Amino acid sequence: MKQNFKYAGFIIIIFITGIGFFHREELKQQLNLLFRLGIEGYGDALQFPEREEPEGAAVSGGDAKYADTALSGGNAMEGEGTVSGGSADKNEQPLSWEYFTADESYFDDAVFIGDSRTVGLYDYAGLDNAAFYASTGLTVYKLFDAKIVEKEEGRQKGTIEEALSEKQFAKIYLMIGINEMGTGTVESFAEKYKEAVAHLRELQPDAVIYLQGIMKVSSERSGQGDYINNEGIVLRNEEIAKLADNQKIFYLDVNPSITDESGGLVKEYTFDGVHLKAKYIVIWKQFLMEHAVKFY
Repeated sequence: MKQNFKYAGFIIIIFITGIGFFHREELKQQLNLLFRLGIEGYGDALQFPEREEPEGAAVSGGDAKYADTALSGGNAMEGEGTVSGGSADKNEQPLSWEYFTADESYFDDAVFIGDSRTVGLYDYAGLDNAAFYASTGLTVYKLFDAKIVEKEEGRQKGTIEEALSEKQFAKIYLMIGINEMGTGTVESFAEKYKEAVAHLRELQPDAVIYLQGIMKVSSERSGQGDYINNEGIVLRNEEIAKLADNQKIFYLDVNPSITDESGGLVKEYTFDGVHLKAKYIVIWKQFLMEHAVKFY
């Protein structure tokens, strides 16, 4: 009987040794835990956490679990273009884009909105295929209320608000701001301009919006000492440029193409220091054609 127990014990030792050999790393880890924590803490050490946080996970100002999904400073997306102050779907990838030179057919589904300068574009650019909602004296403050849009059914004119509610465009070109120079401050203008762009997005959610920098005036006109000056135009253009997200809203500045070394509108290009002569409107038109956006 003792001999049998001896053989049985020998077999058990071999069995345990075999198990220990194949699971030696796991046993080693458990023994290390045992010695580090002591017998009392060993049972707790073997408990699995409900959810293991990856290295670098952080919760900041909310209940985000992981650093790579947490939103910092809003939900604008980084990439070739960013959404500024919007609510883009965080799963939506930013679009890549580039400028290309378009032909006149690019403006078939475009609308130009603006003041007397845009009226000049309408009169002399030959863009009869585009829509124009423009009027001398138009400002951002009455952009949607002024009755300037011709109606087909009668003589009464409608507002830009009504027109944009009735027809959708693929592109919107906005040139406005010179008439507002004597009203309010740069900050109040920027705030009203921002509201106008947001409303354009509401009315035309699928359109690409081109915000055109305010054209400068000639250096002579700028130096007359009143509210129309290039220093104020530059400050306003800086605010307009901030609204571009390079996804749905783009900033275009024709000024480098029409200004001289002093930074003012080329004297030969203008008849009053503010507006382009008819034969130089083509420079503006060409600039717009060379800065058409293509997504890919």
